[in-house]
Amino acid sequence: MLKQQTSEDQQILQSLSNQEQQQVVPHELYISFARNPSEIAEAQRLRYKVFAEEMGANIQSEEGLDQDGFDAFCDHLLIRENVNHRVVGTYRILNPTMANEAGGYYSAGEFDISRLQHLFPRMVEVGRACVHRDYRNGGTITMLWAGLAKYMQANNYEYMIGCASVPMADGGHMAASLYNGLKEKYLCPSEYRVFPHCPLPMEALQKDLEVDCPPLIKGYLRLGAYICGEPAWDPDFNSADMLVMLPLSRINRRYAAHFFK
Repeated sequence: MLKQQTSEDQQILQSLSNQEQQQVVPHELYISFARNPSEIAEAQRLRYKVFAEEMGANIQSEEGLDQDGFDAFCDHLLIRENVNHRVVGTYRILNPTMANEAGGYYSAGEFDISRLQHLFPRMVEVGRACVHRDYRNGGTITMLWAGLAKYMQANNYEYMIGCASVPMADGGHMAASLYNGLKEKYLCPSEYRVFPHCPLPMEALQKDLEVDCPPLIKGYLRLGAYICGEPAWDPDFNSADMLVMLPLSRINRRYAAHFFK
């Protein structure tokens, strides 16, 4: 079960109500997109630092880069420091045209997403979201979301999907309990349902633990996103992944101004 929160406003995008965290963003950070392989490598280096060195993901790399075959087809959103221009946050975005060239969406490797096929022409996939530990606050996450929202709006995309990860250091009990606590309110309509290729063994796991919803997932859901089905197990990242879908038409209008300025 999910831990009880004191108010809805504390749940909805905690980052947006934390003024102390947000004050650093306009002056210290800026948004850009990678323009060449060297800049993509900067994003991949940050991803390796976060996923492999901090989270223990099984990423084989002699160069300290997290990279796969989808990177060449994606647009890479970057958050940089103003002073030394170091990349401190990143998202990669796979649009419909590039998904066709790549042979499909990354999430199709973890889920059967055939029920979403009719949305493909208006759907982008985001992934590999990470932020350097020194900037892991609400303001930086808000900048990532704002960059993504403007990208979708500028290109007339309506739907965003992505795999939201939950660590499995405890064997998956937290992930199973989280999904069990969220599904009643946030599970998508059946026409958007996806099915994991390698399901988390829900019946063998505890599903009634009190757990905190990870901030990124909490933010997506409070914006208006759906969870599209049961979690998949990603052995390389030792995580349980839930496919999240956010239609722009469902974005909570109370917070839309933060992303469509």
